Amino acid sequence: MSEQNCLVTNDWICGEYVRSRSQELIDATVQHVGITAASVAIGVAVSLPLALLARRWRFLAGPILGLTTVLYTVPSLAMFSLLLPFFGLSASLVVTGLVLYSLTILVRNILAGLQAVPEEAREAAKGMGYGPLRLLWEVELPLALPALLAGVRITTVATVALTTVGAIVDYGGLGSLILDGLDTTFKAQVLTASVLCVLLAVVADLLLLALQRWLTPWTRVHRIRTNRSARAKRPAKVAEPA
Repeated sequence: MSEQNCLVTNDWICGEYVRSRSQELIDATVQHVGITAASVAIGVAVSLPLALLARRWRFLAGPILGLTTVLYTVPSLAMFSLLLPFFGLSASLVVTGLVLYSLTILVRNILAGLQAVPEEAREAAKGMGYGPLRLLWEVELPLALPALLAGVRITTVATVALTTVGAIVDYGGLGSLILDGLDTTFKAQVLTASVLCVLLAVVADLLLLALQRWLTPWTRVHRIRTNRSARAKRPAKVAEPA
């Protein structure tokens, strides 16, 4: 009885709200995940060519990094307003804005990863007859994966948060529930949607971390060897005379 009354008393924590609005919460979560995944995937697809251009022609690095940084500083409401004439009130409007925000992190991380590839690895691959595309796909990108995936993790968490702003055009996933709850002072809806948004960011980060560890096993081996070498170099403690 008390759980049913929590809707009437407008409590922050209300199990009856979760049970009665479960489908609404699921639909909002699915929309949130879909917008986030599409934004990050498109962001990676756009950032990789930009990073390759910046590495190939050094004079382009400054303008590319500068432009992506400027885009990131544009307030979200202003960004969506600028894109509104081109996309209208649609999910594409939100996805495009989130893609533009993701570029500054992704381009920098991909470029840093590519620049960190040892020159010896490139020369060895060229000596084995690798062409530019094969060199990029089989040597440079795998070695740049740690930096690339680190950028994807940061971008994903940031995108989960920024997706909520899409509520202003009714494509904000869980953000739409938060905004509606604030407008109607529906406490349980605001808290539940906010908690789900935080959990979504945490779960996404953990899944990407697991993917990163699975795709880059050599980084763990290197870390273990480094730790063992550091322990081996420590001077042994000399017992003090009694």
